Amino acid sequence: MNAKLNIAIMAGGNSSEANISMRSATQIAGWLDPERFNAYKILVKGNTWTLDHPEKGSLPVDKNDFTVNVDGQKLTFHCALIAIHGTPGENGLLQAYFDMLQIPYTTGGVLNSAITFNKYYCKELVRDTGVHLAKELLLRRGQKVDEQAILNSLGLPIFVKPNESGSSYGVSKVKLASGLMPAIEKAFAEDKTIILEEFIPGREFTCGVFKYQNGEIIMPVTEIVPETEFFDYEAKYLSKSKEITPAPIPESLTKSIQEFTSKIYDRLQCHGVVRVDYIVNDDKIYFLEINTVPGMSEASIIPQQVSTMGGNMREFFTLIIDDAMQRSTL
Repeated sequence: MNAKLNIAIMAGGNSSEANISMRSATQIAGWLDPERFNAYKILVKGNTWTLDHPEKGSLPVDKNDFTVNVDGQKLTFHCALIAIHGTPGENGLLQAYFDMLQIPYTTGGVLNSAITFNKYYCKELVRDTGVHLAKELLLRRGQKVDEQAILNSLGLPIFVKPNESGSSYGVSKVKLASGLMPAIEKAFAEDKTIILEEFIPGREFTCGVFKYQNGEIIMPVTEIVPETEFFDYEAKYLSKSKEITPAPIPESLTKSIQEFTSKIYDRLQCHGVVRVDYIVNDDKIYFLEINTVPGMSEASIIPQQVSTMGGNMREFFTLIIDDAMQRSTL
């Protein structure tokens, strides 16, 4: 019988999303097949990385070779399951580290992660898939802000977002001109570059996808109906939204959203499971963003979509880890 694989579930991180990541990691650890995997949570916080050992407590990770000393024995890992939302797990930094150590990991590579984490450049790359895009402007910290030029270009309402962030931290929907500068300052508190987008009214949808060596899983489409002003932090993580899977829409629209999701996955050279978010207005499908490390807490959408397909998360994560291991040998 083959020995069990040691899986490092990377959790925490250095962004506002660390608490969400910890919830995802705990959920994932419970899903992994104990017959095949030993699950270890690695907490990342700045330069301090620690293993949450079930018996020994918190143990330091040697970042020179990504090992942990447990009672004089060196614990090594066969695969890193990245569950860090935001930096350094979603922007390519961890991916580069594991590439150098030749340790398989469950997300796309360095380029994929860096590009998809940057909302502005990601939109430029998905443009030729045919999906619609809201008009946008990019601002850099320290740049002079011409409020009137912004309003003339994008109108009102305007969404103001950190360019490299997730979980809707620092995001504002600006309805009045007087709210523009406070929203810009709020977004700059999260990131050195921010993106301003025109408001597209419509219904919000999201679709998960996972492609591997021997097949692909294009998931059902979910409609998101937030109780809040938009699908913000509270809507995502504090149950302030209604998520309907499968979405109550015509089959033709479902198919179009799934086809765009598949195209965008390929265009951005994704690996592992990702989720793509959209707004639909008058049958026009607008790309919102892509999540390359989607949430896996009890409130998250990917588990809902897997369940709707009749699947279970234990088998799903076995596929994800097997895919990561196979890709590392190619």
